[in-house]
Amino acid sequence: MPEQLEIIQMAQSMARHAAARSAAIARNIAHADTPGYRAVDLPPFSEVYQPVQPARLRATRPGHISQAGADLPRADHAARPVESPDGNTVALEIEMMKAIESRRAHDRAVAVYGKSLDILRASLGRIR
Repeated sequence: MPEQLEIIQMAQSMARHAAARSAAIARNIAHADTPGYRAVDLPPFSEVYQPVQPARLRATRPGHISQAGADLPRADHAARPVESPDGNTVALEIEMMKAIESRRAHDRAVAVYGKSLDILRASLGRIR
């Protein structure tokens, strides 16, 4: 039963995505001195996660949920790879920042998973 809850599935998917991104970052760091190596990264979790049934927002009054500001330009914080003279595009500083982001995403997924289980236990009267 808990495996069928969307929040649990999302947390598991988020943890798997963070692990896969960490592996890609580790490969990039391992090849930092390899001539011609191109750094790789995964797309953000929000772009690749496909829920079983997309959640719909419900407006409780007119203007409650609007798209105002949705078309505003967003800052692009993604660093552009700079190719070194030997053709390598790995920048250790950028990879370390990505590693921190990936770690935080994994920690967030584990926290969501744990709190979801706590809520389920409390609803069943099995508080730890």
